Amino acid sequence: MHFTGFHPIDFETFTIEGLDARMEAIRTNIQPKFHQISDDLLDEMTVLSEQEMFFHYAKHLRRTVNPPKDTWMAFCDNKRGYKQHPHFQIGLYDDRVFVWLAYLYEIPNKRNIATKLIENLAKIDKLIPNNYFLSFDHLKKDAVTYQTLNKDDLKSHLESFRDVKKTDLLIGKQISFTEPVLQKPEEFIKLVRDTFQTLMPIYRMTLV
Repeated sequence: MHFTGFHPIDFETFTIEGLDARMEAIRTNIQPKFHQISDDLLDEMTVLSEQEMFFHYAKHLRRTVNPPKDTWMAFCDNKRGYKQHPHFQIGLYDDRVFVWLAYLYEIPNKRNIATKLIENLAKIDKLIPNNYFLSFDHLKKDAVTYQTLNKDDLKSHLESFRDVKKTDLLIGKQISFTEPVLQKPEEFIKLVRDTFQTLMPIYRMTLV
């Protein structure tokens, strides 16, 4: 089955009180759509990345009390997991969809990755469109638009990613839940495809 779009009920999931009730809504409303997106894009991600990619999604198994405030899926070249590897994410908060190239702080070789990015700063600056976002904490909505950063700002953020243990690096797009594209499946899939294609040179650069 092909992706059917994100609709108000998907975002309303994150207003449901209680862990069990919210998780049931995530399983019912959102995770099937992640599977649909994977059906539409997984083979293309393998071609784009020039390596076999695998589909993952957040199961939130460690949660025992607090319901998740977001949920996501990932494409990664590791079959067993994604958090310790560079990967591509698509996910939702209550008010937006995010589409990221993600480097989480759990990555064992993140210092080497950050060093590679810093060494290629001029190239990266040309690869990231001005209307993309950067985030440095995957647990928060906070993000900055790339057009607000200069090269010194970018270098400073990359140095923090390298040196500060719990700093993440996420690059990509955030789309408001009010944007019509989210309810237009073919247009949304194209947006995701184009975003990942734009970010793929950075991803390949960091496969160290």
